[in-house]
Amino acid sequence: MKHMLMEFEKLKKKILALSAIVEESVHRAVSSIQRRDEKLARKVIDSDIEIDHMEVDVEEECLKILALHQPVATDLRFVIAVLKINNDLERIADLSVNIAEQGAYLATQTKVNIPFDFPGMAEKAQRMLRQSLDALVNMDSATARKVMAADDEVDAINRHMYDQVKEGIRRSPENLDCLIHLLSVSRHLERIADHATNIAEDVIYMVEGEIIRHRTEEYFSNVQKAATAKHNSLN
Repeated sequence: MKHMLMEFEKLKKKILALSAIVEESVHRAVSSIQRRDEKLARKVIDSDIEIDHMEVDVEEECLKILALHQPVATDLRFVIAVLKINNDLERIADLSVNIAEQGAYLATQTKVNIPFDFPGMAEKAQRMLRQSLDALVNMDSATARKVMAADDEVDAINRHMYDQVKEGIRRSPENLDCLIHLLSVSRHLERIADHATNIAEDVIYMVEGEIIRHRTEEYFSNVQKAATAKHNSLN
């Protein structure tokens, strides 16, 4: 039992270390766009190999625990959740590389006005990622549920962005290439928010043992009904 606890603690440290470096990768990628910093973008791209190695290391650690200790109940949920979160973190790192590649290109082009709320969208996506990782560190399902609720905001910005970019292309067709690259950045940020939501769902599974994937609309419908009932009872 003592040896298994040590293995679990080792696994937790590994997934948290990966979380920290992935969060920093996203932050640097976004900064490379905002600051038009090609060197910073290249650092993000170059760091992806390290993240890939860390992701493989975490997966191997999970498989070793499953094979040697055959955990059950809460311990099994923890290992399964870490396996899934590990995959989402690796995908987020890949998306940060994609953003950095757009940043490296845009830094070499004439600056154009971004026709959508890039700072707002980037901040929301990064906040969702940060909160999902905080939920993981603290085993906090309440914070995880806040992340899920925020996903609709990022989706709405992404949908609105398409219209704004189309209008930007109509007004300034000479900026077509840059605007298309910005369109890709928005899509990548939206996907980062999706993966942060996945992490939040896995934290809830880890803490509460409840699988809520594909039940998001049902969950928020029930929350709304409860809030309405409470409001009516007070009136």
